[in-house]
Amino acid sequence: MAMSRQIVLALLAIGCSACGHRDLRGSVTPSPDGRTYLVVADGNGGQCGPLTVDGKIWPHPIGTRGQIEPGVHVIKCGGDIPAQSIFKFDYWGP
Repeated sequence: MAMSRQIVLALLAIGCSACGHRDLRGSVTPSPDGRTYLVVADGNGGQCGPLTVDGKIWPHPIGTRGQIEPGVHVIKCGGDIPAQSIFKFDYWGP
């Protein structure tokens, strides 16, 4: 009984340590110059029409970064850009 409890605790510890922080709709890395950027890594196959950020057409090609103010933004489906980061948007799912 004690051995099975130890196994369960060990598996739980391994499982928790394997969990990393990941934003639901992308990933965040530190910005080397301290500015804030957005990279739209996936255009959803063009299914949403022109890509807009805060109601304006996003002028940067898919996969390239564009400078943006940190905070909450609407990227057709929505997104939150943390300060002093490069946020790579890669998920259009539900």
